[in-house]
Amino acid sequence: MSRVGKKPITVPEKTTVALAGHSVVVKGPLGELSRIVPSGINIDIKENLVTVTAPNPLKDALWGTMTAHIRNMVAGVNKAYEKKLIVEGIGFKADVKGTDLVMALGFSHPVVVAIPKGLKVTTEKNTIVVSGIDNELVGNFTASVRAYKKPEPYKGKGIRYDGEVVRRKQGKKAA
Repeated sequence: MSRVGKKPITVPEKTTVALAGHSVVVKGPLGELSRIVPSGINIDIKENLVTVTAPNPLKDALWGTMTAHIRNMVAGVNKAYEKKLIVEGIGFKADVKGTDLVMALGFSHPVVVAIPKGLKVTTEKNTIVVSGIDNELVGNFTASVRAYKKPEPYKGKGIRYDGEVVRRKQGKKAA
């Protein structure tokens, strides 16, 4: 039994949840999101409550996952998700140019990353702010940007999440 799947999802005002064929569509003040519903998962929509059920016990994992996806979709169309990355290191910087994120990360060339549609990326000093209504898209994009230069343990140089703690190592000692 899924604990997440058992809890009904409350739909706030100005937000609608509908089934269109084999997908669920959530519309809200910030936009519209849709996701395909796997077979064996039933979605019941009544007024401002959405319940997800899985009659087959083998589909319990999908039951909780689908409930979490719909809950994230409802939250995203009402308030955009936001993640911050901090670029730390001498000469390390990031700028948004058109639809690309251009970063200088100590390589011989600048790193250019295309910003996916549906995301808003801004840069200030040494921070990159990624926001959007799709939680999965925001998380995947920030993880892919961070992967270009993960923080190293000696000086902490690299790209890290805001609030991430980098465990520092002592380094060499003079004899």
